[in-house]
Amino acid sequence: MERHIRRFLNKLSFASIAIATLTLIILFLQTPQTCIPPNSPSKPHLKFPKSSCDSTPRELVSIDKKNKRLWSSNDWKKKLSSFIHFFQSIQDLGLLHNHTKVICVSAGAGHEVMALSQMGVHDVTGVELIDSPPLVSRADPHNLPFFDHVFDLAFTAHLAEALFPSRFVSEMERAVRPDGVCVIVVEECGDYEVKEIVGLFMKSRFVNSINVTLTGLKMTRILMKRTS
Repeated sequence: MERHIRRFLNKLSFASIAIATLTLIILFLQTPQTCIPPNSPSKPHLKFPKSSCDSTPRELVSIDKKNKRLWSSNDWKKKLSSFIHFFQSIQDLGLLHNHTKVICVSAGAGHEVMALSQMGVHDVTGVELIDSPPLVSRADPHNLPFFDHVFDLAFTAHLAEALFPSRFVSEMERAVRPDGVCVIVVEECGDYEVKEIVGLFMKSRFVNSINVTLTGLKMTRILMKRTS
């Protein structure tokens, strides 16, 4: 009895394998329905994105072309104008000149770097975890790759996003020369929050804090002066 059962199971296994093999062959030979022929007139809206069935090479857009497209957008121009207006107020305080060496920490795509350059500041360095050439270089804001006292002014609008705020601030202070300044912009806050931020600075004294508008957002600007 057991022999008959084993023979039956063996036959069933062979039949299953044969069916599966035949099915795979059919699938390989048949074009999947998800593959849309290029330049299909009936469904032009399905031409993008290209499917994995399309073996034609994709166009690689150069950095220069990407930047030209980005920098010509209305959003970029509005933010750039806002940063220029913001830095003009620092200029009016006598803290920013054409020869000032500036570092922008966590500079994102580089709006602030371009703004300072367009204002005539000759030496501007932007750093971020992800680079955005040619405006921003790749560097860890918690471990800046610069010697002590290299810059005259350090700026950031992203202290709130730092993983280790005290380390972030410490690196800003270290990179700035004595009598240099650190300019921090955070979401609009009160005296208590400003005091907490000021407390992160171990080698700088508090100058002032005012409410400002930057890139359409209500912010608070905190100004610190390096003492030693």
